[in-house]
Amino acid sequence: MTRAQLEHAIRAACEVTRDHEVYVFGSQSILGQFPEVPDTLKMSAEADISPKHRLDRVEALNVIGASGVFPSIRRPVSDLRAGST
Repeated sequence: MTRAQLEHAIRAACEVTRDHEVYVFGSQSILGQFPEVPDTLKMSAEADISPKHRLDRVEALNVIGASGVFPSIRRPVSDLRAGST
């Protein structure tokens, strides 16, 4: 996963959960602070993301993640305040 792919996943998570902040944890969270890491650290194709405020929407992320289909994103990542560390 690249930083751009992580940003897309964050935008999708914010859209699905209707939350403007999320937590990113797990192996790909390193991309939040260090976008240019060795390829060996970018091997995972999954990002672990949880809404910060809308915990009632966690199940929506599980359904979207399982299907592999993400909603169309209408906002640039700079418009979102996503916590990634």
